[in-house]
Amino acid sequence: MGFFDALFAPDINKGLAMWRGMSEGVLIDVRDPAEYDAGHIPGSVNVPMDSLSRITAEWPDRNTPLFLYCAIGRRSKQVASLLQALGYANVTSIGGIKGYKGELEK
Repeated sequence: MGFFDALFAPDINKGLAMWRGMSEGVLIDVRDPAEYDAGHIPGSVNVPMDSLSRITAEWPDRNTPLFLYCAIGRRSKQVASLLQALGYANVTSIGGIKGYKGELEK
């Protein structure tokens, strides 16, 4: 993540507010299983970055609102770009859990 990326990084808390406002939205944690198990945002589903095919299998509708997060926002941004290249029209990288202001689930 470059200097300017940090200045313009998405606010995960605002992204979560958007997700919570959509009954059909899916919150996806793209971190590794060990990171997820150490603490994740309640309601999120763990689909590690290297398991992209699981997203396309579980949510084949390319219009499903997908909200992605990771540790600092780099991986979620990469996965969002990959999904958009596959035709997903409603994908948002909401940033990194390090900026999350809430309780974590373990």
